[in-house]
Amino acid sequence: MADTPYDLVVIGSGPGGYVCAIRAAQLGMKVACVEKMTTLGGTCLNVGCIPSKALLQASEKFEEARHGLGAFGVKVSGVSLDLPGLMGHKDKVVSANTKGVEFLFKKNKVDRVEGTGRVAGAGTVVVKGKDGKDTTLKTKNIVIATGSDSMPLKGVEVDEKKIVSSTGALALGEVPKKMVVIGGGYIGLEMGSVWQRLGSAVTVVEFLDRILPGMDGEVSTQMQRILGKQGMTFKLGTKVTGAKVTNKGVSLTLEPAKGGTAETLETDIVLLSIGRRAYTEALGLKEAGVAVDERGRVVTDRHFQSNVKGIYAIGDVIAGPMLAHKAEDEGVAVAEILAGQHGHVNYDAIPGVVYTWPEAATVGKTEEQLKAENVAYKTGKFPFTANGRARAMNSSDGFVKILADKATDRVLGVHIVGPDAGHLIAECVLGMEYGATAEDIARTCHAHPTLSEAVKEAALAVDGRPIHI
Repeated sequence: MADTPYDLVVIGSGPGGYVCAIRAAQLGMKVACVEKMTTLGGTCLNVGCIPSKALLQASEKFEEARHGLGAFGVKVSGVSLDLPGLMGHKDKVVSANTKGVEFLFKKNKVDRVEGTGRVAGAGTVVVKGKDGKDTTLKTKNIVIATGSDSMPLKGVEVDEKKIVSSTGALALGEVPKKMVVIGGGYIGLEMGSVWQRLGSAVTVVEFLDRILPGMDGEVSTQMQRILGKQGMTFKLGTKVTGAKVTNKGVSLTLEPAKGGTAETLETDIVLLSIGRRAYTEALGLKEAGVAVDERGRVVTDRHFQSNVKGIYAIGDVIAGPMLAHKAEDEGVAVAEILAGQHGHVNYDAIPGVVYTWPEAATVGKTEEQLKAENVAYKTGKFPFTANGRARAMNSSDGFVKILADKATDRVLGVHIVGPDAGHLIAECVLGMEYGATAEDIARTCHAHPTLSEAVKEAALAVDGRPIHI
């Protein structure tokens, strides 16, 4: 393998890396993918997106069996939690997905190289195996797709036992009576929802004065109201200054974000979830002359190439939202660019989804952004309380909101809180990709009775003519 010159060596087998490797192989390149974990798929498939969704789905079933089925005339008694069984479901899902990537590598003739990759300059990747021996790979091009890891917080030392990252939160051996989640973003709310449904009293501590700070303000407000109704407690505008592990659990020291009197909060488990940072350490980037920004991310041009010719980067290690699907699209784009095609990514049409229940989904601009940019816009909004299918599901919390340009009617942003919002956002993303107007969506026939009718009604509302409200 060391003597085989490759067209492309990808470092990292997460969604960006493995998709890039497969697409490049489809385009006729000889490709190797370097991965330090024993399984493929990176953080997303092993300890991120996939296992967390398995636990979210399982916990939703548990919650529905305990409290939701009676409303449908389904009598259930003696419901109890089998935590090992629930974790077993998660592990099976992870295994199936990682083995799926392994199969795709074999199918597309991508060479898998196990070990830790390091860039030794343009055209050279050195891989340190588990036996400590180095293997040198020669290649025409290199793609860095090493992803990200959890952001640390001074004074809060993660031990993955009582103070856990998202990784540890996926594998707790028992349901804690009390859990504190530090950080009110996507991951914190999702994992907090899992353990809250399973029986924990969950408190979310957020430095800012709102949860989901990157989303539309109305989505943030509605989500806090809904999650609060489900039993989650919020301490906003609050910073954590210290965490001490005790025999009983963890003692947290909190202060108002703007300054003030400190207080102590006792809990059994702490989940630290304040964001993620690019994983670019130990890659040899400095020695190879690859420029990084103040956050350690690789600086790239519009073709994803670094300042060193032949060295590219995608996903969480470059600027932009840290989302698996964003990394996948970038991986495809890079492979196509290397093949002489015109790969590109439309960053104005990348959805984001919070997989709580109900879900929150977003694409494009928020109202706050449009106001800050002095863009004249129209708003159309439709509540799920007026949607027949949502009523039939007993899941009518939330709304669809569409923002459109006041002059042209072109859709600028869509924000959804509600059942299956992550699926519903897809038609809006497609619409925005093709420059749709609100009227285009409004005039598209939507099946009845479906949740997607709420999207059509919101589009009609942009022009002041919804039917069902």
